[in-house]
Amino acid sequence: MIIRSVFKPAWWLKNPHLQTLWPQVTGYHAKIALREERFTLRDGDFLDLVWAGEGDGPIVIVLHGIGGSIKSPYATGALKAIAESGCRGVLMHFRGSSGKPNVHARTYDASDTNDLQEFVISLMQREPNTPLAGVGFSLGGNVLLKWLGETRQYNPLKAAVAVSVPFVIEKSLNRVRKGFSRFYHKVILDQLRDEVLGKFKAAGQSAPIDLDAFSKVKDLHDFNSLFVVPVHGYLCPEDYYQRASCRQYLRYIEVPTLIVHAEDDPFMSPDVIPTEEELSPFVTLELAECG
Repeated sequence: MIIRSVFKPAWWLKNPHLQTLWPQVTGYHAKIALREERFTLRDGDFLDLVWAGEGDGPIVIVLHGIGGSIKSPYATGALKAIAESGCRGVLMHFRGSSGKPNVHARTYDASDTNDLQEFVISLMQREPNTPLAGVGFSLGGNVLLKWLGETRQYNPLKAAVAVSVPFVIEKSLNRVRKGFSRFYHKVILDQLRDEVLGKFKAAGQSAPIDLDAFSKVKDLHDFNSLFVVPVHGYLCPEDYYQRASCRQYLRYIEVPTLIVHAEDDPFMSPDVIPTEEELSPFVTLELAECG
C-alpha cells in the first residue's frame, strides 16, 4: 500500500539539501544515557553496539546509514525516542563503522545481511521472550528490507521501519554524482576511503588491494571496483549493485513494515520508488513530497 504523508517541513527548510544538512550544521544531538557492548561474530570480527533504555521491554534494533554511527544525530534521536516509549534501543554499528577498525579486511556493504542475522539470533537466544523490532536509515534501511525479504515468514521481528531507502543502488549512486548532491558523494567517499586506508596502515598488515591506486579514487563506483568487489566477493560493481538493491525483495516481506520516503530525496531519483504492485500486503510506503 502507498499512502501520502501528512508531513510538512518548516517553510524555511523545504529545500532537500537544507533538511539534509541542518542537523550537521546545528550540531544537535539528543541527550540520553548510553551504554556500549561489543558483540563478537563467529568469524572472529566484531560489531560495536550502543544501547539506550532500561528494564526488560521490547528491543528495537537501529541500523545506520552509509558513513553513519552513534555520532549521527538521527541515531541518537532514534535511540532517545525508542527509550522514551518504554522500549530498549540498540544501535548496531556495521563492521568498522564505530570508529574502531574491525579485524578482517572486509567492512560492510548494502547487501550484507549476515551480520544482522547473526546478531538477531544472539538476541533471541539471550532473551527468547522479548519482542524485537527494527529501524533502518538509508543504507541501513536497505539492509533491513533486504533481510526481511530474504527471510520471509521466518523473520522474527514484530515490526520494522525503513527511512530514506535507496531501493536501487546503482541509480542512487548515479544520483549523488549530479548537482549539489556531489557534495555528499565527496564527503562519503572521503570518509570511507580514509577509514579503509587508516585500518590497513595502522594494523601494519598486507592489504588485499593496491593501496596506492585505492588512495587515488575519486568516485564511489571506483571505490566499489577496487575495494568492495574484490574484498567482499562480488563479480563486478554491477553484480554488487544488483544483489544489494532491496526493491526486488519488497514483495516477499511478511513482517508489518513502514517505509518512509521523500520524493525530493537528494540521494535518489524518483524512478527508484517502487510501485504498489511491488509491495507485499505487509508493507506500507509513506511518500512525502518534501522531506
